Amino acid sequence: MNANDVKQITVIGAGQMGHQIGMLCALGGYETIIQDLSEAALQDAETKLQIIMSKWVAKGKLAEDAKAAAFGRLRFSSSVQQSVQSSDLIIEAVTEKLDVKKEVFRKLEEYAPPHAIFATNSSTIVNSLIAGETERPEKVVNMHFFFPPLVMDCVEVVMSEQTSEETAQIAMEVCEKINRTAVLLKKEISGFVANRILGALQKEAVALYEQGIADYKDIDIICRKALNHPIGPFELMDLSGLDVAYYVMDQRYRETGDPADKPFDCVAEKVSKGELGRKTGKGWYEYSSSNKVKS
Repeated sequence: MNANDVKQITVIGAGQMGHQIGMLCALGGYETIIQDLSEAALQDAETKLQIIMSKWVAKGKLAEDAKAAAFGRLRFSSSVQQSVQSSDLIIEAVTEKLDVKKEVFRKLEEYAPPHAIFATNSSTIVNSLIAGETERPEKVVNMHFFFPPLVMDCVEVVMSEQTSEETAQIAMEVCEKINRTAVLLKKEISGFVANRILGALQKEAVALYEQGIADYKDIDIICRKALNHPIGPFELMDLSGLDVAYYVMDQRYRETGDPADKPFDCVAEKVSKGELGRKTGKGWYEYSSSNKVKS
């Protein structure tokens, strides 16, 4: 199998990552299915994509006929079996919980054709922790897109010791076809590269806040103004979702057992209250219906 053999891609999960990854694949010329068990999530995903693509057309980033062609290649389904039975590449983009991902991969192994490649979009979980749920560990790889996928031009493609060179190369070439810069990591490590660096920054920022050294708003200002970061660490948590930040920290803690990796109390408290950031209207900051920070 080579990259030219990839004709159909299925994305499992229609959430904030999955629906945009699916759109990238459709824009790249692939027959694409976005699968989610929730019909409401699928409807919401299609609505959001129509809005985003219409804005692209209005701004001249995309021709109207290209938009129509992409949506012509894109389908939505609530059936896992029907979504993957003819797929060549399946990208899992469900919640950042190992047990949930393992269950998804067990279903994929049951329904997907033997040649299909399984990729996980996990932001921290290495694929070797999931590949054991399949009988094709050589065809399992990480394809870590960054949020939001339609904007961020980077994908970390991560191999385990069992991932084949062929699988990694196909993943890299698919990224090229969907107009994303892929970086190949041949050695696994939890969090990969970007999130280990980002996590170190985030950990220090939250520690400074919890110690009362500076308010979270001031820490964000310093990161933007002094370090020239486009967005502060607390603003970024709100953008990605505080639940995502919590799950990433919790997974790292489960793997290492190091108390230093345990999720911060202030983050856990916000997650327990449902204050997840922009998607709920409140996280570290409060947001209007247009996702603007309230003054």
